[in-house]
Amino acid sequence: MSIDSKIELIFLPPYAPNLNLIECYWQFFKKEILYGKHYQIFALFKQACDDFFAASNCYKEALNSLLTNNF
Repeated sequence: MSIDSKIELIFLPPYAPNLNLIECYWQFFKKEILYGKHYQIFALFKQACDDFFAASNCYKEALNSLLTNNF
């Protein structure tokens, strides 16, 4: 690897989901979509997922506090 690279590598432990922001995001997604809910058919589950992503601005405050670099 070039020393002049503008990419900074940050090494993480082999298993550290709390240091990986996407893991925190998926945990929030599962809490909103799956916990305490049962979808009779897959189409309803898919619609709930689509609605979650379409309404992502509604979750902005919660996600901003959850997805930080302060581990």
